[in-house]
Amino acid sequence: MHAVIINGSPRIKKLSNTDKILEKFTAGMTENGTTFEQYEVSDKKQWEDIRKAFYENTHILIAIPLYVECIPGLLLEFLETLSPKNDETEIAFILQSGFAEGIQLRCGETYLKILTKKLGCKYAGTLVKGDNFSIRWVEEGTAERVTAPYTEMGCEYAKTGGFESDKCKAFTGPEIFSFPLRVMLGVVFAVFAKSGFKKISQGVGCTKPLDYKPYK
Repeated sequence: MHAVIINGSPRIKKLSNTDKILEKFTAGMTENGTTFEQYEVSDKKQWEDIRKAFYENTHILIAIPLYVECIPGLLLEFLETLSPKNDETEIAFILQSGFAEGIQLRCGETYLKILTKKLGCKYAGTLVKGDNFSIRWVEEGTAERVTAPYTEMGCEYAKTGGFESDKCKAFTGPEIFSFPLRVMLGVVFAVFAKSGFKKISQGVGCTKPLDYKPYK
């Protein structure tokens, strides 16, 4: 199988959590001979090549980050340039976000089923996974623990051509956190989140406090 992979993140490649996920995913996908070509929607110079690859191939994988649970506008802008196909093309999706509960991504998953039909293709399933916000902010070892499981999912995709298997469905993790866990996470967030975000902001060069209001 040969797959066309489209990274739907609006971030440039080196800053894209989705790209880091795809590094692990494609490592697993190619273990048994599956090949791929990957494109970045964030680079508009690639758009013509992406369209050509979309029309000439029958296995398409689109990897998408949700921002405040919305599909990136840049990806939607690109998709509007595509004309529907009428062959045996199958589209599968990787849908990832920062929120850890599976239920947070289900609306996006439903939209992708509709999108596939509008593109004249067959739906090959969506790999749904949250809790990915921290990938590019944490130490390399921690990021590795978050992204490494995608290697097995790449193997699964190569075997089945999609994400409809029980393994892929279980990969999502908890659909909704239990009440005790939600309470505990609320306390942890209230106590540690401010200092954590302060550290992150300093790491990217911010010199003003997080509550700085220059226009007040």
